[in-house]
Amino acid sequence: MWVFVALVFASGCAQKDWIDRTLVTVDVTGTWYGTMATTSGQPSTHQEVRFELEQKGPKVTGLFRGGLFVSGGTTPIEGSMTGDVFKFRDARNLLVGELTVGGDEVTGQGTVGQNRQVAFTLRRVERAATPPR
Repeated sequence: MWVFVALVFASGCAQKDWIDRTLVTVDVTGTWYGTMATTSGQPSTHQEVRFELEQKGPKVTGLFRGGLFVSGGTTPIEGSMTGDVFKFRDARNLLVGELTVGGDEVTGQGTVGQNRQVAFTLRRVERAATPPR
């Protein structure tokens, strides 16, 4: 009898973990402004960047604006939210990141170009994002 009760409780705990990992609890829609800097190595980068994001459920689309890309410094990005973690990438996989959202601030790590590690620190400056073009 006790084994059965233990199995029921254990399976309930495993179910909660799965739900917690897939639950979308944060909305990143809006304009985020901050910095992107290399975490080590050369060449060194420290520049201001901007994300304009729109979220529908766990799916996030938007624009990254920064001095990395030739086309006016803007590139479209796509990503997803899981809990308070925002994962994103551009279509060419030249910009990839994983950011943790805490209220109106996000921080995290990413990769630019050929595996140059960067750190992001951004703050939401506007709740309504301009729709991606």
